[in-house]
Amino acid sequence: METNQKYELVNNVVVLYSQLLFMMMMISSFQYLSDAAGYNSNNNINFKVNVISYGAKADGKTDSTKAFLRAWGAACGSATAATVYVPRGRFLIKAAMFRGPCRNRMTVQIDGTLVAPSNHWDLGNSGYWILFIKLNRLAVNGGTIDANGSAFWACRRSRKNNCPQTHLVINSCNNVLVRNVKLIAPDQSPNTDGIHVQGSNAVTITGATLRTGDDCVSIGPATNNLLITNIKCGPGHGVSIGSLGKEENEKGVENVTVTNSEFTGSDNGVRIKSWARPSNGFVRNILFQNLLMNNVRNPIIIDQNYCPTNRGCPRQAVTFDCSASNPCRKIKLQDIKLTYIKNNKATATSSCKNVAGTSSGILIPSSCL
Repeated sequence: METNQKYELVNNVVVLYSQLLFMMMMISSFQYLSDAAGYNSNNNINFKVNVISYGAKADGKTDSTKAFLRAWGAACGSATAATVYVPRGRFLIKAAMFRGPCRNRMTVQIDGTLVAPSNHWDLGNSGYWILFIKLNRLAVNGGTIDANGSAFWACRRSRKNNCPQTHLVINSCNNVLVRNVKLIAPDQSPNTDGIHVQGSNAVTITGATLRTGDDCVSIGPATNNLLITNIKCGPGHGVSIGSLGKEENEKGVENVTVTNSEFTGSDNGVRIKSWARPSNGFVRNILFQNLLMNNVRNPIIIDQNYCPTNRGCPRQAVTFDCSASNPCRKIKLQDIKLTYIKNNKATATSSCKNVAGTSSGILIPSSCL
């Protein structure tokens, strides 16, 4: 099911105080349909399905899950390209799986608001709210997604194991484009990662505004060829590769670029974190470039002794904490300027442990390599 198509989330999708938005798993690949009003890129009229015609209510109170699934089924079975249209209004939906394969290109055009149930138990044990699965050539455009996150945050704080987390998950996908997406959750909301990428290849995240209580973007095992550009992160925990190496047999992360982005008020900027335990996982060919850090506690971290309890962890501006048995190699530091905002007399420091590499250009703090 692998093609060279793209999946795209476009037109400033706004997520209001949500913990779980999309859980997208086992999706193959997608294509963006450029005309959201019911026309494909060749200007041929496609099959358009309005969810109201299938029984959906725009009152934000009536459960419209079955109506959405019926509308999806009708569109998915169309021999021509099809659009599922969500008009203005608020539509309550519970756990919903939009399954393929479909016969042709699919677009979900949201002009209204999708609302999650206020009671997280209404999602059952599904592990997701909205799931797109086994699909090629899908576009999801526009609209607002309100996941009623406070119920999920309470679940997380109670330390239960079946609480949903993460806004947008890209898992087992190829050729994905996420563009101009806005994800918002309070900075104290627990485990509210913005976008999680895992087991996927050729993913681009661009133009996103990510304000969360956890990682703005988290990157899991078996991720290759990921580009993150022109994002705004903060509050949150920054862009994190890992944690990795928790399992002995684990696929690595390779060819990741984070560039032309801004971090404001986040706990971390960019970091790579792995557990201090035997694993065949790896991290290779990572580029952090042209990043602006504004009031960021830990701008750059490479940590091979991941410290999830946050006890006794260093607080240097640049930290490389690598293992003695498998040290960090070929690290390159170039043109870094990190200074304290509120205390001009304080000096930023760097810390290197079991790391080898080179440094050049302006370096504040001074290089520890």
